[in-house]
Amino acid sequence: MNTQVLSTEKPLQNADTPLDAGLVFLLASAAGLSVASLYYNQPMLSTLAAEFHASPTVIGRIPTLTQLGYALGILLLAPLGDRFDRRTIILCKVALLALALLATAAAQSITQLGALSVVIGITASLAQDAVPAAAALAPESRRGKIVGSVMTGLLLGILLSRVASGLVTELFGWRALFMIAAGLVALLGIVAARRLPHFAPSTDLPYAALLGSLVTLSRRHADMRRAALAQGLLSAAFSAFWSTLAVMLHQPPFGYGSAIAGAFGLAGAIGALAAPVAGSLADRRGPEHVTRIGAVLVIISFAGFALLPHSLGMLIAGTLVFDLGVQASLIAHQSIVYGLEPGARSRLNALLIGAMFVGMAGGSALGSLALDLAGWRGLCAFAGSTALAALAVRLWPHRART
Repeated sequence: MNTQVLSTEKPLQNADTPLDAGLVFLLASAAGLSVASLYYNQPMLSTLAAEFHASPTVIGRIPTLTQLGYALGILLLAPLGDRFDRRTIILCKVALLALALLATAAAQSITQLGALSVVIGITASLAQDAVPAAAALAPESRRGKIVGSVMTGLLLGILLSRVASGLVTELFGWRALFMIAAGLVALLGIVAARRLPHFAPSTDLPYAALLGSLVTLSRRHADMRRAALAQGLLSAAFSAFWSTLAVMLHQPPFGYGSAIAGAFGLAGAIGALAAPVAGSLADRRGPEHVTRIGAVLVIISFAGFALLPHSLGMLIAGTLVFDLGVQASLIAHQSIVYGLEPGARSRLNALLIGAMFVGMAGGSALGSLALDLAGWRGLCAFAGSTALAALAVRLWPHRART
């Protein structure tokens, strides 16, 4: 099977569509609004359970189905960005996502809701088309900063979606939330149809060979494997924290409800806003330097959590610092990956983000177990250990060269 990537890549930036601030904002909005669709259902699970008379076990499958759909979208659809015009792929996914969100607002059974959750997850993978599109359009000297700006939109979508969902659901109901989300995505599609340039395909591989080339690319690029492993480990810490935060805050000495836990997303959002700074630093100093700084910030944060487990101030400050560390590392890893093989950016991104979500899934399960068995300090020990392992991965190539 021929898995070679074609090297005759056409210029990806049209002369009549320069990469201005408006286009960067459009790609950031596409990433943010699409990935936010994955998390709208989490704050409203109790409301959905009451309406559809579902048990906690059954209703708990809805977020899982959404994430499963997203994983399928990354694996099966994201690589198509190297084979076809990314503009066409993005516009198709935008239209399908808007329809899926609108259909969810009209769901009449838990079965319909589950099926539509999978579709939302699959089509929300357009977030992983927007980021490689930005990398393809950006000049090499500014790629880190521009990718960081688009990632800011994606990260804000993740962190603020729960806050928006909880507020809208409480005020207007869960169906209104999905209707509003569908309208925003449809508006995004109208603007994207006007502003997005065309992208020249970088390979003519058949679909089966395109998927098979994921294995080839992983074997070919040791830097790809290091980036995937390190970011997967940091993502485990990220998910372990956010999946257990509400439970921890509900316990003494805090005794806070879910609204306070959701508000911590605002602290994480501040960290996400620093993503372009991390990208600029990667452009100037090299992404390797930024990956190590990011891992160290995560280690320091969880060490602080463990030393002062009952300090709300430490929890807020640590949330900001640790989230900044995870996101800075992600931007730097993307900068590394996008520079490996320009004709395979969509597939390389799929490998990196796939590893990231594997880490998040493992972190959520193991973090909950650590909290149950050893309390908050046990959770901090687990998350700090994964961050320490990520730092070791990033230090290893340097020591090997030395």
